[in-house]
Amino acid sequence: MEFPKRFANLPPYAFPRLRALLDAHAPGGDVVHMTIGEPKHAFPHWVVDVIVRNADGFNQYPQNEGTDALRGAITDWVARRYGVSLDPGQNVMVLNGTREGLYNAAMALVPETKNGQQPVILSPNPFYQVYMIAAISVGAEPVFVPATDATGHLPDFGALPRDVLNRTAAAYICSPANPQGAVASRDYWAELLALAEQYDFRVFADECYSEIYRDDAPPGVLSVAKEVGADPERVIAFHSLSKRSNLPGLRSGFVAGGPKTIAAMKQLRAYSGAPLPGPLQAAAAAVWADEAHVIENRGLYQQKYAAADEIFADVQGYRAPEAGFFLWLPVDDGEQAALKLWKETGVRVLPGAYLAQGKPGQNPGEGFIRVAMVAPKDEMAQGLTRLRDCLYK
Repeated sequence: MEFPKRFANLPPYAFPRLRALLDAHAPGGDVVHMTIGEPKHAFPHWVVDVIVRNADGFNQYPQNEGTDALRGAITDWVARRYGVSLDPGQNVMVLNGTREGLYNAAMALVPETKNGQQPVILSPNPFYQVYMIAAISVGAEPVFVPATDATGHLPDFGALPRDVLNRTAAAYICSPANPQGAVASRDYWAELLALAEQYDFRVFADECYSEIYRDDAPPGVLSVAKEVGADPERVIAFHSLSKRSNLPGLRSGFVAGGPKTIAAMKQLRAYSGAPLPGPLQAAAAAVWADEAHVIENRGLYQQKYAAADEIFADVQGYRAPEAGFFLWLPVDDGEQAALKLWKETGVRVLPGAYLAQGKPGQNPGEGFIRVAMVAPKDEMAQGLTRLRDCLYK
């Protein structure tokens, strides 16, 4: 029996790869987990009450594209946050976590050919791993575009050769960026949308970290698209409650786009999607409608930014993230640094190369480690102090 060859050469996923690197060795101290981006702040306590009040919904099949109440709460939030008016029936669809939507956007929207050739899907490098597997799954060529200090830690898609851009069907972009914490400015978004118009491709904007930031709220692709008059079918935005509201286990996200785009994604989802249970949709609607807990959560992360800035103040090459909850710290070799840190201190971090593609010497993540600032503040500060003293002194 044969298996499909299209997935035969996939590299090991980041976290099994990390376990293979570290788990044969004993930790050198009390373990501090700083690898996975799983929020540890408290979620709104009243969410459980909403689920209980709507528990009868577990006896019914849920609505695939989302309840009227949830889609209405989402479009109300988009209007408040981005000043953009969306039709809840035509412009948004509820997702069982945004990873599902980021994958299925390629499945539903990327054609078999582009200008008579194999299509290209662009991705920043480093990147969220679903971008790559989505491209492979639809028979597109994934093209990884370096997002380094030289490019402001965002990909310079406009620097690509014309023959690549002519084959491009879609470009994934994450802002605030995972793992670097860089934020796409209004000018960046406008230039990307102009490039997409010139070469006729779609922009898949992963904005799941949009509500965790230092000072100013990151600009969103939907608001910039409105300002510049971009074709609404060219812009697809993804958002989630996982980071905004510390609810990764709720699996509630959404995709927003033009009516034809959302109709195509709904059609695919009707056959293959796994809808969010009704009581959880009711909870999600309440959470999207509340901003007080988001402001409180953001304040906790702002305290963590300040603590990290103080701890790494004298570390050459330290770059304070603009947003999100990761530190992208420079080291000589990410694997060696992660292993040394684990064996000597018990602090567990992720080598940057595991989040990027490229041969040795050409992988833009090789000289970095990613550190998730999700633990309680005191525990996080202790972990960062051990990390600094182990790797930078």
